[in-house]
Amino acid sequence: MTEHTTTDHLIQYSDIERARERFDDDVVKHTPVERSTSIGALVNADVHLKMEHLQWTGSFKTRGAFNKISQDVADGVDEFVAASAGNHAQGVALAATECGADATVVMPENAPQAKVDATRDYGATVELVGEDFQETMAYAQSLVEGTDAEFVHAYDDPDIVAGQGTLGVDMYEDRPEMDTVIVPIGGGGLISGIATAIKHHDPSIRVVGVQAEGAETVHESLDKGVPVTLEETDTIADGIATGGISELTLRTIEAHVDEVVTVSDGEIARAILLLLERAKQVVEGAGAASVAALLADDLDVAGETVMPLLCGGNLDMTMLQTVLVHALTDRQQTLRLRVLIDDRPGEMERLSGLIAERGANIHDVRHVRADESLDVGEAHLVFRVETNGAEHAAAIIETVEDAGYAVDDVTRNT
Repeated sequence: MTEHTTTDHLIQYSDIERARERFDDDVVKHTPVERSTSIGALVNADVHLKMEHLQWTGSFKTRGAFNKISQDVADGVDEFVAASAGNHAQGVALAATECGADATVVMPENAPQAKVDATRDYGATVELVGEDFQETMAYAQSLVEGTDAEFVHAYDDPDIVAGQGTLGVDMYEDRPEMDTVIVPIGGGGLISGIATAIKHHDPSIRVVGVQAEGAETVHESLDKGVPVTLEETDTIADGIATGGISELTLRTIEAHVDEVVTVSDGEIARAILLLLERAKQVVEGAGAASVAALLADDLDVAGETVMPLLCGGNLDMTMLQTVLVHALTDRQQTLRLRVLIDDRPGEMERLSGLIAERGANIHDVRHVRADESLDVGEAHLVFRVETNGAEHAAAIIETVEDAGYAVDDVTRNT
């Protein structure tokens, strides 16, 4: 509905400037930047975390949604439909409510309950449809057919991209001396807007995008020259699990993004835990992807001033538990030991004492007699133990073995 200043399908910096003029502090706030000396020490760089997860609704999505919806409401539209895994949903809900319009948001059936509840609290009607984002998207788009409602795409819309680009202006103003910015990529709307803004101010600043391995599409899209869509995605970073980019975002990435890297779910989980421990920030998988990339071997930032973008903080508590279990297991701070014993009184007490002597806490223990590998009179005791890390775990195992027991580390098998 809105006329855009575009060249070869790209938004221009003037679109971002106009979007910024539409915002006020009740809708979009300038989020803080904090220097992280501890993370910086890990990568030998001056690291400044852009804390957009502290934005209203917990993510950047309100920027693009408000920029689009406010213009369309001025043109007479009063009903909007969107599809989202959660963050775009909340942005659309808040923007529509602030503009006095109605919004229906379709979310996947497995969307985090916290995001579903928040979207409803911001004033939208929520429908749960589809097992993945593509199915959810198709249903949402069908709702506007034959109606006066406007579909609010999460990333394939110049107004959305321009709104997200206002974050790039904020980032540049926060630290104009930065050498590299790291931005998560789902559908590409966020990095398209940010890269357009950053390169306008200083083309020498390196813009790095990061995708989750289970939802990666940018490399193949760049190779083929057309947007590639995945049939399904598999990542804990649901906020960037769109499974595809658009023609608009592909062309912008080609023009303005210097590098794209991928990270595994394990790397994302470690980044979430690191941010909890070192930065005291609760960040969702999509938001932590930038720090995961920063820590990965594929990206060299030594000696640079770097700004990873923490783009979302809507971390479901169930997912937080899953992430913590994974990350603690990876660090060997959670250890599961299967010990072969003669099934007689006192063995559990003796083993528990050996573990306690090493300063470890036993979380729980299971007594297993029904196992075809056991002879008559034998049993397994399976301990779940909290440790201080790999060295502590190795010392515990050595102590139990030195006492004459056969021990198997089955941490990753259960």
